[in-house]
Amino acid sequence: MTAFEKLRIQNLSGKYIAIGLDTDINKIPQHLKSLTNPVLEFNKLIIEATKDLAAAYKINFAFYEAEGKTGIENIEKTLSFIPSNILTIADGKRGDIGNTSEMYAKAIYDRLQFNSATLNPYMGEDSLKPFLNYKDKLNFILALTSNPGSNDFQKSEQKKGGFLYQSVIQKVIRWNTFKNCGIVFGATNPDELKSNIESFGDLPVLIPGIGAQGGDLEKITGILGKFKNINFLVNVSRGILYKNNSSEFALAAREELLKLNNLIKSYL
Repeated sequence: MTAFEKLRIQNLSGKYIAIGLDTDINKIPQHLKSLTNPVLEFNKLIIEATKDLAAAYKINFAFYEAEGKTGIENIEKTLSFIPSNILTIADGKRGDIGNTSEMYAKAIYDRLQFNSATLNPYMGEDSLKPFLNYKDKLNFILALTSNPGSNDFQKSEQKKGGFLYQSVIQKVIRWNTFKNCGIVFGATNPDELKSNIESFGDLPVLIPGIGAQGGDLEKITGILGKFKNINFLVNVSRGILYKNNSSEFALAAREELLKLNNLIKSYL
């Protein structure tokens, strides 16, 4: 089964949330901190409580790489907890010259066996080609991100008309030879989503920025529903992971995920 097929099955069953495992040891419940590996135990309990409701799990590499060898091992062990039918996303925003990109792709897709990855397109097609050559994977390419700094470059006007992020979307459509490309489009840009969604074609959309960053779930999913686009994932990290800081944190995460799935279905 390809990564796109995994996503499609989850979407058709009414699951649209990618749980972002941006696990911060400073934010996890106090009672776990006495354990040998509190981050791994936290991830395990979150996954066990949510795996029948989650559409995907996104592992943010920064939170693990900062811990050195233990962090990398925690990525591998966390992946082993995730059922094989659920999409896994390596959130490293890779993108570099050919040889380096090839090593990044091997690390993410061959060594760690992720189903998909986030990629930075600003060095051009050759910097992403090693990832795009994996036909059964899914590559989420940054188009318009949710952070305030997206205005610096992504929304810059081009001489030929339009904005840089719009050119990226058109490039991704051209690169999508194997139907293994998607885009990242931040939830803090509802007006841009509305005016550009028809240009996405059948590209899956990964949507960060809901909650702490200010994105409005109802507004964003309402737009997706209006245009009958259900090939998407809404990433939620802190809003699920740290919903409750007691021994009931995993149950609280499950309840929040169920609530969000139901809200999305009602907005669609």
